[in-house]
Amino acid sequence: MRLRLPRWAAVTAALTVLAGAGTWTAVASDDPPPVHRADRTLDVDGVRLDTSYFTGDDDGRRPAVLLGHGFGGSKDDVRAQAEGLAREGYAVLTWSARGFGASTGEIGLNDPEHEVRDVSRLIDWLADRPEVLLDKAGDPRVGVSGASYGGAISLLAAGHDPRVDAIAPRITYWNLADALFPDGVFKKLWAGIFFSAGNGAGEGIRPGAGDGPGTGDAPGAGDGSATGGASAGGGATDTATVTGKAPAGSGSAPAKPPACGRFTAELCSLYQRVAVAGKPDGAARALLEARSPSAVGDRIKVPALLVQGQSDSLFTLAQSDAMARTLAANGAPVAVDWTSGGHDGGDQEAERVERRVGAWFDRWLKKDASADTGPAFRVSRTGGVDSTNGRATTRAATADRYPGLASGTTDVPLDGAPRTFANPPGGAPPAVSAVPGLGGGLSGLSSLGVGLSLDFPGQHARFDAKPQTGALRITGAPTVRVKVTSTAADGSAVLFAKVYDVGPDGRQQVLPAQLVAPVRVEDARNGRSVTLTLPAIDHEVEAGHRLRLVVAATDLGYASPATPAAYTVAVEGPLTVPTAPGLTTRAAALPWWVWGLPLIGLAVAAVLLLTARRRTAAPAPDPELAAVPLVITGLSKKYKGGERYSVKDLSFRVEQGQVLGLLGPNGAGKTTTLRMLMGLIAPDEGEIRVFGQAIRPGAPVLSRVGAFVEGAGFLPHLSGRENLDLYWKATGRPAGDAHVDEALRIANLGGALERAVRTYSQGMRQRLALAQAMLGLPDLLILDEPTNGLDPPQIREMREVMIRYAAGGRTVIVSSHLLAEVEQSCTHLVVMDRGQLVQAGPVAEITGSGDTLLVTLAERTPDGAPLPVLPDALVEKIGALPGVGSAARTDAGLLVRLDGADATALIGELVRLDVPLTGVGPHRRLEDAFLTLIGGGAA
Repeated sequence: MRLRLPRWAAVTAALTVLAGAGTWTAVASDDPPPVHRADRTLDVDGVRLDTSYFTGDDDGRRPAVLLGHGFGGSKDDVRAQAEGLAREGYAVLTWSARGFGASTGEIGLNDPEHEVRDVSRLIDWLADRPEVLLDKAGDPRVGVSGASYGGAISLLAAGHDPRVDAIAPRITYWNLADALFPDGVFKKLWAGIFFSAGNGAGEGIRPGAGDGPGTGDAPGAGDGSATGGASAGGGATDTATVTGKAPAGSGSAPAKPPACGRFTAELCSLYQRVAVAGKPDGAARALLEARSPSAVGDRIKVPALLVQGQSDSLFTLAQSDAMARTLAANGAPVAVDWTSGGHDGGDQEAERVERRVGAWFDRWLKKDASADTGPAFRVSRTGGVDSTNGRATTRAATADRYPGLASGTTDVPLDGAPRTFANPPGGAPPAVSAVPGLGGGLSGLSSLGVGLSLDFPGQHARFDAKPQTGALRITGAPTVRVKVTSTAADGSAVLFAKVYDVGPDGRQQVLPAQLVAPVRVEDARNGRSVTLTLPAIDHEVEAGHRLRLVVAATDLGYASPATPAAYTVAVEGPLTVPTAPGLTTRAAALPWWVWGLPLIGLAVAAVLLLTARRRTAAPAPDPELAAVPLVITGLSKKYKGGERYSVKDLSFRVEQGQVLGLLGPNGAGKTTTLRMLMGLIAPDEGEIRVFGQAIRPGAPVLSRVGAFVEGAGFLPHLSGRENLDLYWKATGRPAGDAHVDEALRIANLGGALERAVRTYSQGMRQRLALAQAMLGLPDLLILDEPTNGLDPPQIREMREVMIRYAAGGRTVIVSSHLLAEVEQSCTHLVVMDRGQLVQAGPVAEITGSGDTLLVTLAERTPDGAPLPVLPDALVEKIGALPGVGSAARTDAGLLVRLDGADATALIGELVRLDVPLTGVGPHRRLEDAFLTLIGGGAA
């Protein structure tokens, strides 16, 4: 039955009074127009909902937007997005859901009788606002958006309340039962994290947050809008009472089990029941399905922008696929966007996604037919470079229709001999794939070409394909037919299937996004054939690499049967791989200035000649600094019309042979410093000396400096070598001074140098640009974001290029946002913030010892029982492991000093010893040191 709330005179009267009583405050902003915010508490059937209302200075009525937050968060997590939408002409209402933030009540996981009913009450309130556009009396023009928990409420609101006009759910679920119990297998680790987050509701628990600000959800559910506490912006908090019918089904609540936090009694009982049994029952599935958007899928007929994350083991791409297919069948306009990040971390692409959400609402709420809502399907891929400025962009592959998860399939044969393996007693030690909460997510490491998954010998079957003769792009969910035989007493088997990308050596393997597909097979005593649907991914398998199907008996993130059994698996057909042939990867357009460079060069030369006579005499060279690549002393720069210094009293020194990382948050003054270093702009105060000579525009010593700061423009019809020759001729220097072969050997371009640049990948273009910067083998090489747009193997190659270049006694200065790369490639660091020097010195000195790992440990079992402290004997045993120097307990967990072992081996040994680990990471990483130094800003 559809939930449609009646409107009562008392509600209207109470909210009308509230509207007049709100205290309006201007939100501080550097950019006009101002945004006003009013904080109010609404009393809904005895539950107090904490809300904030945002409007700009626009005249007249405007559409409204409701923004929901993620699980474990509050309304404050979406404040920045709300302010942005208000500036764009929307009335925006945010609220903390029941049981979160300052709102009271219990968490019902978007129960239609409570949380969904609350949204309809908020829509009632918007209908009475004089600045909100109405479609008819009591029916405001309104859109709903949010991430994860907030994304689900947007779908549910559209299914229950016909007044919702457009939605933009992000990284969320369609069927919560399928998400937490995929194919009948209990996703115990994620469920435990969410139950713990619910127990701490209102405290903003964000385990393992990924890159970028979080939405208050579990790992990495970032929407880029966390802005601080509820009181930000000032203003009194008003309270209104919303009266009416009591929620359906209300009455005597069942007794709540212990350790339930803010969850309702029935949800608490459900979790404890499933966690103890290790598998879901029918009642658990029915309850979660009833509170899922899929329960009202046939009613959702409004325009929907569906944003889902590729690095997401909680709500996979299969969830958004089910949404897209259902809503499209309803006749609703649907667009699907697969971002790089997700709940497991990665790049959340917050700014881009929020712009697209705004455009979506412009089209369907403002009815602006000119609004660019983007393609019907978009998937983010690494490797893009914006050719107009050289900055990192995520390359987009697009299509004019959503291809689904099985478009354009191709068959990859696998070696098919049957394999027998064991399910160990107690299901331990388990294999490792995705581990929520492990330092921002293993998926982030897999995107860098690092394989951290573990499959224990004797507990899995492995089937290899032949090496690929050409590149193969997988976009969708691969499938394979297998026959499973089980010796378990009930004839069942719980298996975990995954597809690896295996390097040419046959050993190095990477699990894309660290994703695994669980499957429960019943009645397999005599063998049963089943089709395994692997996780949906977007991943390119390079030529020379091979695909490997692994079917394991255990996985750390899931519950496995405790009773030992033997499983036999045989493949009965090829691995069927979707390729989505309709996708087009957009390459950056060639900018006009590529063709205008010669003219620009002539104009610049003319200006230099005309102004040369007016230059002041440069300071005399300092012979004591003749061997020092760079000394900056008291450098300051304030741009004309600016109110603050971009660089203020900056001083540091760079020695020969160093690879120096220049770090700082956006606006720290890094680019301004590099531009002054290259003589492109003049400082207001202080001086820069390169090899003892003062830097001025056109200073002769600049011939010893090579730079890659802006995106290089190449003539696409010429080969790489021809482009380099043309560039060097333009400098007017002798051809013999170019040292082209040495620069190319360092850049490692190989035979590609003789091909037309238009055939180059983005990574090859980037390396060609670096070769151009290295022409003449400058003694000082300056690189601004050299790894932007490169894929993981190319990033590793770029790291080796910088190290090789400095190894010859030259000096490299690199500015980068990739802290992990800086930590691996740089010898020294300069950290800036707000134009000033924060710290300078060797990397090891700033980060601390890199051979010590911090192992964080679980404090409670899934049912809430406290875990004992690790026994001294076990700690000593860990310290005596091969490749481990020592192990010691601390308040934060267990400190392990490595002496030859790596993190992957350590994780495997800890799992084997039944250590209840929740995370493993460097005791002090560069990221930790950087955030400490600059106070938590973004790099």
